Amino acid sequence: MTTPLRQPLAAFLVACTAGASAGASAAQWDFTVLLDGQPIGEHRFVVGGTRDRTVEIEAAFQVKLLGWTAYRYRHEARERWRGDCLASVQASTDDNGSDTEVSQSFPPAPCTMSFAYWNPAIASQEQLFDAGTGKLRPVQVTALPPTTITVRGAPVAARGLRIAGLPQPIDVWYDGDTWIGLDTFVRGQRRLSYRLR
Repeated sequence: MTTPLRQPLAAFLVACTAGASAGASAAQWDFTVLLDGQPIGEHRFVVGGTRDRTVEIEAAFQVKLLGWTAYRYRHEARERWRGDCLASVQASTDDNGSDTEVSQSFPPAPCTMSFAYWNPAIASQEQLFDAGTGKLRPVQVTALPPTTITVRGAPVAARGLRIAGLPQPIDVWYDGDTWIGLDTFVRGQRRLSYRLR
């Protein structure tokens, strides 16, 4: 069953330094997820290592309507990377009651990337691995004009990338090379946003 948020929400939610709480070889991004400006949950990305990286991803949110849960989403993933290339992924997704499990390994060449917004190398990709479906999705990534977005209650000069080729484009925002937010529209032209906490 297709829910109002399922497309393109699952396409990019399964994917995800300065502005991150970090150790010497780890970085963490904690995002508030907003629907039409209202908080609906959170999405966390923890990247460990430098050359051979691990990425732990957790997302949990729900949309309520008159106290009733109209939509819920849970996603957990563990990715292993060789440099900027995905080596393997294990993911579990509950997209409003539709459960998906993905377990896949990738050869060193050709280089495969997931929707790894935290990695600026995403800008050169022509396809991205969707951990929610286990499929490669063709994409076109282009630069956006600089803009200002609000992060942690303050305006931030941001550069952006647009990932097109999906049901709705995803605009990903960076402060330098640090991922600070994203915006897209889901069914019903409702605006879905991530903002770094």
